[in-house]
Amino acid sequence: MRYLALCLLLLTTLPALAQSKGDDKIILALENGWNQAQIHHDAKALESLVADGFISTDNDGTVMNKAQFLADTKDMSYKADTVANDEVKVQMFDKAAVVTGRYHAKGTEKGKAFDHWGRFTDTWIYESGRWQCVASHTSHLAR
Repeated sequence: MRYLALCLLLLTTLPALAQSKGDDKIILALENGWNQAQIHHDAKALESLVADGFISTDNDGTVMNKAQFLADTKDMSYKADTVANDEVKVQMFDKAAVVTGRYHAKGTEKGKAFDHWGRFTDTWIYESGRWQCVASHTSHLAR
């Protein structure tokens, strides 16, 4: 877990010269790190990925700020064995990126099995030499 946190820290603090055509790959790596941080309840790693003004809208309509989102990450009654994205597209702008895709989360919550599929949209901003997510929205897909 320390390795994951270190990798995320390095990725989020790359110098300004990293602001280039390769940023879409950095964004994808940050998205994948986010998934691993959720599996391991690593709020510290997620804290470095989301901006202070971060807003998360969950598939049940719950809206959380950064503090609420990080507290939710620590909830041990939620245990995801799988958190993965596919159909991911990154749209790059000058100092922003919008990531869309499909996610799959599988595990247990409060002792009950779940197998969720959904769509997501994450908005990233490049500021002070690093990428941070400012907004995340998920929508449930019926299977």
